[in-house]
Amino acid sequence: MKSYKELPSDAGSNIIGQVTAQANRVQKRLTSVKHTVAIMSGKGGVGKSSLTANLATALTLKGNAVGVVDADINGPTLAKMMGVRNATLTYTPAGVKPAITTLGTKLISMDLLLAEDDAPVLWNAHTQKDAFTWRSTMEVSALREFIADTEWGTLDYLLLDLPPGTDRLPNVVELIPNLGGVIVVTIPSEVSQLIVKKSVTMTRDILNVPIIGIVENMASYVCQHCGEEEHLFVTEEPLDDVFQKISLGAVPFDPRLARASDNGIAYLDEHPDAPASKALIQIAEKVQAFFEGEDLHALPVGAVS
Repeated sequence: MKSYKELPSDAGSNIIGQVTAQANRVQKRLTSVKHTVAIMSGKGGVGKSSLTANLATALTLKGNAVGVVDADINGPTLAKMMGVRNATLTYTPAGVKPAITTLGTKLISMDLLLAEDDAPVLWNAHTQKDAFTWRSTMEVSALREFIADTEWGTLDYLLLDLPPGTDRLPNVVELIPNLGGVIVVTIPSEVSQLIVKKSVTMTRDILNVPIIGIVENMASYVCQHCGEEEHLFVTEEPLDDVFQKISLGAVPFDPRLARASDNGIAYLDEHPDAPASKALIQIAEKVQAFFEGEDLHALPVGAVS
């Protein structure tokens, strides 16, 4: 297969020039962003988007300017979770103004561009069968536009909520070569850990991107009546040694968190003393400590800097 540079002509589309110009806009936009963080998991259903929304809230409550990119182009959920689904995007010469939550977190999501609740994301092609061939390329292009064309302003953190799968991070690394770090989300399940290990290997050993740490989501269930903590999943096996060494913490399951996400309410603001809120705040503090140069994994378990 020939590369673009080997083709005698691009039929006048100037595709190389377009991609280069867009990549330059990404880098220019990111000059006002201190830290970029990708949140990923090789497996779906582990609560990665919920973790992203609440981590963004935790960082915002700690006085940071935070932006979030919903990088799941085909299954966007963060606009609903963060309570901005009815926001109207404004276009200015400087770029698109992102939706802003009640607490001040900024968000861009494909969901804000869809006309109806049941509207799927469709790519222009003679048929949708033809569009499948180019879907990955078009998704990367859309993500590039989200980052480059959004008027983020000055941010302390830009979080990217990636779709499930180990194949998505390489695209992000191509867009953001100096990606600050990756948070990997799992649940206390052997199946989940089996898949998520692949994400760790891809991030650390192949792409050479710093791993901020692992978050074990839905790690337990705290009874709302007696306060007793119980296992939510059948397995009672601890996290794999690979995960324990880079653990950021464990977030217990709380049905109120799920309801808050459905209603677009900031869970941490509504239930600041809940065990899950305390865990999320601690994770946010460890993320900050990571970028301040601290060796998180040299700290005792549960330590907060």
